Amino acid sequence: MTTTQKLKPLFKHLHLYTNDESYTFFPAEPPNAPTLTVHRTSGDIVVNPPGTPPPRGAIRYGRAIHGIVGMIALTMSEYLIVITDCERFGGISTSDIWHAKEFEIMPLNPNVSVQNPSHPVEAYLLALVKSHLNGGSFFFSHTWDLSRRLQVQWLSEKVDSGKAMWETADDRFFWNKFLQSRFIDVATATPDQDLSGYIMPMIYGTFEVRRQIIKNFHVLLYLISRRSRYRAGTRYFRRGIDEDGNVANFNETEQMIFVDKGDSEEQKFPHLLSYIQTRGSIPLYWAEINTLRYKPDLQIMEGDERLAATKKHLTDLVNTYGEQTLVNLVNHSGHEQPVKEAFEKYCSQLEIPKVQYEYFDFHTECRRMRWDRIDVLIDKIKDDIEDQGYFSLNSETDDFKLQGGSVRTNCMDNLDRTNVAQAAVAKYVLTKQLRDVGVFGENETIDDHEDLLAAFRELWSDHADSISKAYSGTGALKTDFTRTGKRTKKGALDDFYKSTMRYLRNNFFDGARQDGFDLMTGVWTPEHGTAGFLISDDRPLIIRAVPYISWFSVFMVAAGLTLPRSSDYSLFAYFLLWFIIFGISFTFILAHGIDYVSWPRLISLSSIINYNGPGYRGGNHGKGINIPTIDMPQLKAKTKAKMLARIHKRGASNMNEIEMGTKKRVD
Repeated sequence: MTTTQKLKPLFKHLHLYTNDESYTFFPAEPPNAPTLTVHRTSGDIVVNPPGTPPPRGAIRYGRAIHGIVGMIALTMSEYLIVITDCERFGGISTSDIWHAKEFEIMPLNPNVSVQNPSHPVEAYLLALVKSHLNGGSFFFSHTWDLSRRLQVQWLSEKVDSGKAMWETADDRFFWNKFLQSRFIDVATATPDQDLSGYIMPMIYGTFEVRRQIIKNFHVLLYLISRRSRYRAGTRYFRRGIDEDGNVANFNETEQMIFVDKGDSEEQKFPHLLSYIQTRGSIPLYWAEINTLRYKPDLQIMEGDERLAATKKHLTDLVNTYGEQTLVNLVNHSGHEQPVKEAFEKYCSQLEIPKVQYEYFDFHTECRRMRWDRIDVLIDKIKDDIEDQGYFSLNSETDDFKLQGGSVRTNCMDNLDRTNVAQAAVAKYVLTKQLRDVGVFGENETIDDHEDLLAAFRELWSDHADSISKAYSGTGALKTDFTRTGKRTKKGALDDFYKSTMRYLRNNFFDGARQDGFDLMTGVWTPEHGTAGFLISDDRPLIIRAVPYISWFSVFMVAAGLTLPRSSDYSLFAYFLLWFIIFGISFTFILAHGIDYVSWPRLISLSSIINYNGPGYRGGNHGKGINIPTIDMPQLKAKTKAKMLARIHKRGASNMNEIEMGTKKRVD
């Protein structure tokens, strides 16, 4: 394999000309490249012949465009999304890897303003788009397919030669494929219109590289993670598996090293090595339902059809990666015990060939901050790691080895414990790889090379933080061990702070964030009609009023501290009254916690909240006392009826109201 891919390259820089009729993109290079026009009135996408001049009266956009993310249709207009600023994060061979930093959202409808939408529903949906783009971690390359691991690229090198990057990208990790669907449809329907230079796949994940000199060897150490666009979302609103076998928070992590013996001025890095691990939510139908309590309400939904989904997930892993070692790190007792037992029961019933289950009680084995005992896990699975191997290629001699399996790791969130375990596996494999290519002696390890060890720890700690922010909203816990090899009290305090922030984000902010995932990946698509519930609050009046009563009682207690002390008895009665009111209102909020969580609005979770079938369910704390939980589908129907009545009463509206529609996936 050459380290320069033979795919059709993307255009690196585009000049944009715009008027009320069209957006027209001109590649900065090569000269006489075909241009692209998106017609604003019809939405048509057309490739123009080389040499086509800018449209008459068009104005050149003031910033260079680094790539087209795609198009999304909301309620008042379609919108074109482009990258206006990016940062180079390193390179693979001669290919630069870029991190998208700033985006521009451009309406096709010239009467629509992105900054000041004329309708509150459109404003809400645009805010979701902006938040998702600004809060994500998106990487792309104009000449390297970041979505596929090195081994797959090498195996398909001849078949892929001359293809467009969007044609070869791994469907799971082509994050903006839904946004690019309009462009892909045109490219598929009209092959004579060459859109290959404009359809740019992005991954949502991480990319880091460090250069090390070890003895007389130059070593490039890479770490790449790719987040699946299927069942994507936030920590508590996307758990478990779907009927297609996709699990929440599925990430493929690739650790690559390129090695060159530094005895010549030209560094060619002939030795290319790669090792793959995966993580993902426990492949069962399960959920943790937020109730404002620190520990959410655990629910496991069982049934024969659900067992089939687990089988599909594990079979797909075997077909994609080879033999699987399933490392389960959840606790053997307490809140997590039912999930552990259900997972083990399913694995026992399925007995899928080439799938091995390995349980490691992380918190028991590593209690009292003895996290070095993660080596116990490595000892248990090292035979599997050795048998599965890793990808290795000497590009000068064409000698190669293939990775024939992978380790799939999970804890409850697939974040903190999983990060520690994956880093330990990666460290073990990296030592073996460097020995096999002659960089290390037979008894040498990474621990013998301080600079390499520091770079390795930094890579894996940054990687852990990025994956955690994408799923939970905060950086990873336990990264003090990953960064330093030791568990510290300062790290424990930092974990306390992050845990507190996770609680607040997951209960009060993640609903909108989940809506952003569903909108941008095509799980939910807007249709014309009504959707007033996006901007209305139809909870019972008492539910809405109690938090105000609680805050008012706090205000009155604070105000009482400034009152003149004419009578200690009257002040005591005053404070007692407001403390009692606060206590009653606060107890009411906790008792009805589900009604105060920031739930997603686009995709209802009422079927999970109100599930009453076979399986395990917790105490359902937070559903309230004699006050029914709000049923979102009924709420939508009631709201729609009210909106339609108002529309009928006032006559024709000056805009089409909005209705919500759901789709499983649109590619």
